[in-house]
Amino acid sequence: MKKRFKKILRYISFILLIPIAYIIVSLTLTYIPVNTDEDATRKNSSVYLSSNGVHLEIIIPKEELDPSILEGLKFQDTEQFFSFGWGDRMFYVETPTWGDLTFVNGFRALFVNTSTLLHVTRYSVAQKDWVEIKINADQLQKINTYINNAFRLDANDHKILLPGLGYYKNDDFYEATGNYNCFRTCNSWVNTGLKQSDIKACLWTPYDFRLLDLHR
Repeated sequence: MKKRFKKILRYISFILLIPIAYIIVSLTLTYIPVNTDEDATRKNSSVYLSSNGVHLEIIIPKEELDPSILEGLKFQDTEQFFSFGWGDRMFYVETPTWGDLTFVNGFRALFVNTSTLLHVTRYSVAQKDWVEIKINADQLQKINTYINNAFRLDANDHKILLPGLGYYKNDDFYEATGNYNCFRTCNSWVNTGLKQSDIKACLWTPYDFRLLDLHR
């Protein structure tokens, strides 16, 4: 009985070490910045970051969006800003806020390699809580390419809209490429986009707060 009890304790300790190690490593990598060198290139364009407390998203003015991204998107002429977020399919649909989070959908999103969606929200005017990032033409092109490649296309190369799943009248979900897990989260997707676009970012992060702080 004593040996069995010790064995159970070892299993419990091992299980507890996994989330603790994840938190320690993720926080360490979160506070290591990349793309911090300033260049002399004129930064005439702006993109924005926004978070609802769960999902971090990238916002791009319509005039700065590549036409290939706009093609196939649902929007009105008066909508001038497009917000893009990527995440687990079920988590996105069932967890719009932290209050909707359950153990089952949280565990599934983190530890099962799940399918993903792109969340696209349209705005007529910029919002006060957005964090602005000034970028140059090359960075703008790269972030546009990154977002465009995140849309999964059908056999006819059309974006796949999922009608009726949006939270409000100004947002929709589209099928996305890639799979979601604890190493590739909605916020790490945004961070990767910034990194690949030569914009200041974290070495890696599953969180939203550090990216927002870096650009405030």
